[in-house]
Amino acid sequence: MSPRTDLITALLGVWFGIGLMIDAWAHTNLTELETFFTPWHAAFYSGFAAVSGWIIWQVWRNVRTGRQGLAAVPQGYLAGLVAVPVFAAFGFADLMWHTLLGIETSTDILFSPSHLGLISTMILILTTPLRSAWNAPDVGARPSLGRLLPALIGLAFATTLVSLFLSYGDAMQWRAVRIVEAFSNLDDPGADRLATTLALTNVVLLAPVLLVVRRWRLPFGSVTLMYAVAVLMPGAQTEFENVSILLAVVAAGVVSDLLIRWLRPSAARRNAYWAFAGLSALATWALYIGFASATGGGLPAVPELWTGAPIVAGLLGLVLGALFLPNAVPDSEDALPDSVDAGEPSERAPLGGG
Repeated sequence: MSPRTDLITALLGVWFGIGLMIDAWAHTNLTELETFFTPWHAAFYSGFAAVSGWIIWQVWRNVRTGRQGLAAVPQGYLAGLVAVPVFAAFGFADLMWHTLLGIETSTDILFSPSHLGLISTMILILTTPLRSAWNAPDVGARPSLGRLLPALIGLAFATTLVSLFLSYGDAMQWRAVRIVEAFSNLDDPGADRLATTLALTNVVLLAPVLLVVRRWRLPFGSVTLMYAVAVLMPGAQTEFENVSILLAVVAAGVVSDLLIRWLRPSAARRNAYWAFAGLSALATWALYIGFASATGGGLPAVPELWTGAPIVAGLLGLVLGALFLPNAVPDSEDALPDSVDAGEPSERAPLGGG
């Protein structure tokens, strides 16, 4: 597909994703939801209609030119195309579920079978531009931010869906004052919960970044963009009352972009890749604690917690880096100059089916 077509797919996915954020806000902040037919559901499902209609239209255009069967499906679009009718079926199931069992307004919304089906298929639809770009011949190993933008937007919005359905463990929803309180008292059960949410959110934020860093030398601004999108979902759920914490995550994206420029991590530079994974996580949660302390009343009273939490996050980031890239050729044997685009054949394998 052309970059323009992928960009339109990504932007229609933004409509889809923002519609879900509006719906998530309603379920989180409105206590009296009595019907399936609401303005926020309209925003959500209209976004689905727009992006699914666009995907189907791309296939139909190819059919009209004489292509048949799978040959009519653009590269990277098959999984999204299959997800469209499945999403519609789960949407109907969701209508029946709400009609018969009522509207969820608490943690139960995150475990509804119909909602889990919707979110799984929605991820496949939103990541269509990522799969399209994965092996596109014009992308190369060091794409520009403009060329990679549709893929980054799709992946970032897919990340927000994961954070939504792990809301009970989302550190980005915590307010600065509560963070300081939790890490100031070992008898506060919030200390254990915050430490757990930090570890979980660390994985949710970092894993998508490591995926694309392994595939491409990311242009500056890529991680900042992804993290800026990532904070929209917890922001919507908390009505943006924890802005300082959300800004800390965006600042962490800037630092991660600087680390990429400095370390040049890639599939051929495993040590740099591992270093980036650990340092990015360390920086993210050090900034998180720092912004919380600056706006929440000072440093937490238990130094082991506020100093150790970012270190634990950094170690978890290092583990993730090793899991994502365990067997690359050492830097000293396979490092390439910046002017050369190259990658191992194994790194060119398609992302998912179609």
